[in-house]
Amino acid sequence: MCRPTHPTHPTDPTEPRDSTAPADRRPGPDDWREANRARWDERVAIHTASDYYDQDGFRRVKDVIRAFETAEVGEVTGRSLLHLQCHFGQDTLSWLHRGAAHVVGLDFSEPAVETARELAAELGYGPDRASFVAADVYDAAEAVPDPSYDIVYTGIGALNWLPDLVRWAETAASLITPGGFLYLAEFHPLGDVLDEETGSRIAYDYFRRDAWVEETPGTYTDFGAPTVNNRCVEWQHPLGDVISALAGAGLRIDFLHEHDMTMFERFRVLRRGRDGFYRFPEGRPRIPLMYSVKASRPR
Repeated sequence: MCRPTHPTHPTDPTEPRDSTAPADRRPGPDDWREANRARWDERVAIHTASDYYDQDGFRRVKDVIRAFETAEVGEVTGRSLLHLQCHFGQDTLSWLHRGAAHVVGLDFSEPAVETARELAAELGYGPDRASFVAADVYDAAEAVPDPSYDIVYTGIGALNWLPDLVRWAETAASLITPGGFLYLAEFHPLGDVLDEETGSRIAYDYFRRDAWVEETPGTYTDFGAPTVNNRCVEWQHPLGDVISALAGAGLRIDFLHEHDMTMFERFRVLRRGRDGFYRFPEGRPRIPLMYSVKASRPR
């Protein structure tokens, strides 16, 4: 599962921004892919050793899918599933454990993919049940072993690493079997415009087009971890751009759900509930912190 670092912003939220760039092509440095890949490659070992991912626990339960995703995706038994931007495969293998006939995970990090393959082998899943491919998400159609899948699954900190949503949506749509669907669960972009301390004040531009370029050591599983490849390039995608990209790729939007919880302490005032999700304290007006989309390919 791909998850982001704690979102960061320019020091000055009023600095000039490129608001003229097309919504599907966000400005950013030419080496964005190489910088991000180096960052993720280095952090695979840190993540697999962390309590956050608890690899030993996963080997026992083989399932980390969130309850709302289970309800929204529905029955997967006997279906094929492609997981785009899969990190080292915990979510991918969870769907296999839940009954999927065959799963494929794709990620641009070679160490992540190799770790996913090793994990699948440890759990007794051969390549006929679970396979993992190292490739850029934009090259997925040429890289994955099958021409189409019943379910294309993605999200939880994935879209912020991509500058071109239209190309992403077209690629994903091309890999869905007619009658199948894409399911996306993601952090809500509204969270990116609010101040980090209270989450109650609009501090940043919701329609920002240019990239965030940061030098941030550590990682979300260990903010103090010593790391070398600390440069990262991310993009903010308004919700309208996501839905428009999927619809423009020929998919039918079955639902768009917004959720009042998130998976980590995005703002310091959030409180963790018994279900493991973080929410604003009781009595405070709620805002969406995550969203999920199901988009089907017509038969």
